[in-house]
Amino acid sequence: MSKTIELAQHLEKLHINNMYKSDFYWTWDKTDEELDAIFTVADALRDLRERNKSTRIFDSGLGISIFRDNSTRTRFSFASACNLLGLTVQDLDEKKSQIAHGETVRETANMVSFMADVIGIRDDMFIGEGHKYQKTFMDAVKEGYRDGILEQQPTLVNLQCDVDHPTQCMADMLHIIHQFGGVENLKGKKIAMTWAYSPSYGKPLSVPQGVIGLMTRFGMDVVLAHPEGYDVMPEVEEIARKNAAATGGSYKKVATMEAAFQDADIVYPKSWAPFAAMEERTRLYQAGDQAGIDALEQKLLAQNAQHKDWTCSEEMMKKTRNGSALYLHCLPADITGLSCPEGEVDNSVFDRYLVPLYKQASFKPYIIAAMIMMSKVKDPVSALMALDAADKRKFF
Repeated sequence: MSKTIELAQHLEKLHINNMYKSDFYWTWDKTDEELDAIFTVADALRDLRERNKSTRIFDSGLGISIFRDNSTRTRFSFASACNLLGLTVQDLDEKKSQIAHGETVRETANMVSFMADVIGIRDDMFIGEGHKYQKTFMDAVKEGYRDGILEQQPTLVNLQCDVDHPTQCMADMLHIIHQFGGVENLKGKKIAMTWAYSPSYGKPLSVPQGVIGLMTRFGMDVVLAHPEGYDVMPEVEEIARKNAAATGGSYKKVATMEAAFQDADIVYPKSWAPFAAMEERTRLYQAGDQAGIDALEQKLLAQNAQHKDWTCSEEMMKKTRNGSALYLHCLPADITGLSCPEGEVDNSVFDRYLVPLYKQASFKPYIIAAMIMMSKVKDPVSALMALDAADKRKFF
């Protein structure tokens, strides 16, 4: 029996009917079994590809990508996922569209969706705006479908918003599951989600928020650490606390990186901007106050510079369990002595974890493909079994 068949049999036991024709905004929108389904399908698709089996469940169709912020890994992961399933990717470059001439979100959404099966959107730069844009876009698409403008209703994959980065955090989680030999081995494992110094400004909060919102669902001991003033959204912290209480794990905040790293099994040192400052940045952006934005940037860079000791050094790694915790980063990292004079992680630490870091990133295309498949295929169990049984090869 192939691994794909075993995974399909597991999938058959899960209650996942609500995933069909559903959007993927935040991980906490999904049930435990629905998250399990994403991990299961991702592993099955990877197994099929490794065995040279075609995974094309679409004969035609588009995956529309809209990146309102720069991206390498997520952009290529979305394109790879769509191609893996048989979709062609069309990227909406807003600078080349009629949006600059006043085209509304409602109009844009319908015009790009005529042959679309999935819409992937990244909008992470402004607190209170990213998720709102995704919701506005998809509401317009749903109206278009109801009004008979669109023959089919495409679904959304959140490729990062101001609140969550589900494709990243789900890929991180699947990497952790594989590294520790299964979900059943994660209970009681300590993961340190810590702020780290960066010489740049305005990094989104969605990764740390996504991590504490997801990892607390697996009975893990999740620790958030940051300097004073670098808080994340309080509503996401409340989700983390409720998750931990429900799974027998824990969620707590500490004031130092040292306390977070102490006996940690997993560390995730990553810079982000203070929540309050990002709210101020949004207000300045809405007011068109570029001078105010520039002044805020200088203020935050100076604030960051007060915490250069928040870095993942060799000494810091020695505090982890047996000095060998799994190091995670969503990439690109600010690497001391390589990409910048002082940054989030020492070059020697980063270099030692290069292979597992790249493996961590490699799960994202499969996670995205699984999200698409679960939303577009009514019977994913039969689909996986058919792909496994087919003679169609990926390449000859």
